Amino acid sequence: MSMREMKLPAGHVPVKTGKIGVLIMNLGTPDATDYWSMRRYLKEFLSDRRVIETSRAIWWPILNLIILQTRPQKKGKDYETIWNKELNESFLKTITRNQATKLAERLGALSSDIVVDWAMRYGNPAIKPAVERLMAQGCDRILAFSLYPQYAAATTATANDHLFRALMTMRWQPTIRVAPSYHDEPAYIQALAQSVRDHLSKLDFEPEVILASFHGMPKSYLMAGDPYHCQCAKTARLLREELGLAPDRLMMTFQSRFGPDEWLKPYTDETVEALAKRGVKRMAILAPAFSADCLETLEELDGENRHIFEGNGGEKFTYIPCLNDSELGMNVIQTVVERELQGWI
Repeated sequence: MSMREMKLPAGHVPVKTGKIGVLIMNLGTPDATDYWSMRRYLKEFLSDRRVIETSRAIWWPILNLIILQTRPQKKGKDYETIWNKELNESFLKTITRNQATKLAERLGALSSDIVVDWAMRYGNPAIKPAVERLMAQGCDRILAFSLYPQYAAATTATANDHLFRALMTMRWQPTIRVAPSYHDEPAYIQALAQSVRDHLSKLDFEPEVILASFHGMPKSYLMAGDPYHCQCAKTARLLREELGLAPDRLMMTFQSRFGPDEWLKPYTDETVEALAKRGVKRMAILAPAFSADCLETLEELDGENRHIFEGNGGEKFTYIPCLNDSELGMNVIQTVVERELQGWI
């Protein structure tokens, strides 16, 4: 029964129900690039036990006495290079908002009872207020969709943790569905492949090598049972097959490591340097683990790794953007959401 049809006893508190919420979630972003904004963001992010599994007795002094004293300034400068000056926010926030707006338009044709909202695991807009906004509009069922194609405890699981913490404070909880990873979803693989074809068709050169660079994680997380590495490998294999490329033409690497521990290999920066020194003159990089361009793609891949390649003899370098809120990207999001809403609409 929709909320327009619900009949309540006299004097009953107002009740809104009958709507279906879709909450899309991404990793997060600082509110600004100044020291204190960056510090707040990094403290929340690096205090998460899902992200840093090191013993608190060891990690807390390192985080508070070393990292948070120096890293906010450095990362703030990095963010400045890719900041959306027009809206005074990161492009990750801009793109995620656009994804939510476009998804709402697409799902509106499916049912007028669907409400779409968006949130970040770290920073703003936060998850709990987003859930409260959906419930205030009558959403008694909510699909939570983390925009990470490959599952990892440090991404998907921590977003879900935060969602569940919000539910723990609510007397009347909505019914929740959690969308699974979509690392091998045909619509996702086909969209990635088409984005590669479209981008390369506009170039005046053909890359000798294409790197599929995924965000890294400590190797110990893999050994503890995290499925992330395996899902990345499957995505890379399916993409390679879809494009009809040999393993030495489309390679899988991992980026964004920090600290002394061994991370998933091969490392992106070391691979880029080795390829250039080996004589590769033309290369392309894409980032299949990211649904939206952000610091790790715009500054690290298109900036830092471009400099590594060109500084070691490479001549032609191109970065293939994420799917973002493009038609291809929105087709993927809509495909997953509509599948996971079956039985509710």
